[in-house]
Amino acid sequence: MRQYSPSSWAAISICIAALAHFVLGFAIEFSVDEAHYALYAQHLAWSYFDHPPLVGWIQWPLVAITPSEGIIRLIPEFLWILSCYLVYQVTLEIHHLIQGRNAGYLTSTLPSQNTCGLMAVLAIVAAPIPHILAIGLLPDTLLAPLSLGLMLMALRWLSKDRFSTRDWIFTGILLGLSGLSKYTAAFSAFALLLVFLSSPRKAWINTAGFWLAAIIALLCISPVLYWNWVNDWISFKYQIAHGAGSTWLWRRLATYIGVQVLVYGSLLVLGAYLFIKYCVHGAKLSIWALLGFFAIPFSIFTTLAGGGGLPHWTSPAWFCLAPFAGIGLAKAWSTQHRRLIQILFVSQLTLCGFGIAYALSGGINSAMIKSNPIADLYGWKLAGQKAAELTQASKANGIAVQNWTLGSRAAWYAKPTPVFVLDQRQDQFDLWFGKLPQGANILLINWSGMPFPAPVGNKDSFERCEPLDSLEIRRFGQILSKFDFSVCSNWQGPELAR
Repeated sequence: MRQYSPSSWAAISICIAALAHFVLGFAIEFSVDEAHYALYAQHLAWSYFDHPPLVGWIQWPLVAITPSEGIIRLIPEFLWILSCYLVYQVTLEIHHLIQGRNAGYLTSTLPSQNTCGLMAVLAIVAAPIPHILAIGLLPDTLLAPLSLGLMLMALRWLSKDRFSTRDWIFTGILLGLSGLSKYTAAFSAFALLLVFLSSPRKAWINTAGFWLAAIIALLCISPVLYWNWVNDWISFKYQIAHGAGSTWLWRRLATYIGVQVLVYGSLLVLGAYLFIKYCVHGAKLSIWALLGFFAIPFSIFTTLAGGGGLPHWTSPAWFCLAPFAGIGLAKAWSTQHRRLIQILFVSQLTLCGFGIAYALSGGINSAMIKSNPIADLYGWKLAGQKAAELTQASKANGIAVQNWTLGSRAAWYAKPTPVFVLDQRQDQFDLWFGKLPQGANILLINWSGMPFPAPVGNKDSFERCEPLDSLEIRRFGQILSKFDFSVCSNWQGPELAR
């Protein structure tokens, strides 16, 4: 490794991981969320039922010219590379801050800032779940580099204790774009405010630049506010209910914490512990305030996890923790405590490699695994094309599925055929396609990975459903799943206006 500088090794590591993302991105079909957000780009709007609009807007140029999953996935790949670069830069700035003339609490000097930056990047490269965000565009993929950008601005504030007008404008833009990415961007805004409050001088609140930044951020998110206002604030109502989850249970909380450590890697946890042990004893309040970019969102999501939560919700927070972890790991490495770091790094990379190979293989079916979690990444393109052909041939009013998670792939791969979700739950499909009109005939898709009984025999059902065709999906000789297509006639359920 001495043949290259730490910054060169950081770039090499990022490029190797990006190559793996590139291969996988062209090999598999869209996941549930990817197809859903690609449909955002196909149906441009000021905002959407479940998320702000930036995740759709940013894809629109590529979605408009190509349906290729691999090409569209260049966007999350770029955002992941940008996040890794910002992790490196934030690490350098934190290193400079804690090694400054007012940081006399350090008992010994730190390794070089480039070494710390390399360790921070390696901790991210070895973390399993960020690779998923690098392949599939989610709102969290957008929020990670924006949160790191706000961290950089916070560090700039701490180093100068003042902002120029340009700094305030840039901060306002970052806050606005974060708000257009995901509602949880408010946590990063609170962390930035905490850094401002940690400064002895509070004159910033009386400056024109601060209020200019606030106005810019508000203007950026005004499309979201306007859309929700004319749609009875349905997005905010949904997110509040979604975040609260179901009945709060301690075992859910314990499981969530265990999953977090598994999918983000013990390296980040170990590095953060070492940073606190070596670098923040007796530190100024500003260092603790910077940790708020991780602590605020992570603590809130973890607390809510007792009622249910998804592991990728905390990904921007872990990206913001990586610079601190990199400094802690570099400090331990320089003092010859290398064995544990080596073991964790190799084991996490092995897990990442296994995950990529597992996805490319199509997964496995065995008695130990109730269902193949990779099966839904294959076959929806063929099924969607076949469904569109059968819909046209049977002169049906569109395609129907019985759960929204099945609707996003059906709508993407069978476009422009309308897709209806046969449930009473309000979602984005109701806004795009409305509810089925009474008496309608429809082509019903039933997927073996999430089977449902035929929707006949109750008040919200069809008069009859007749099997029409089926499609088996195979990969490397094994059957991954099966699609059944039926023609259902005379819908008797409630009709809602489009």
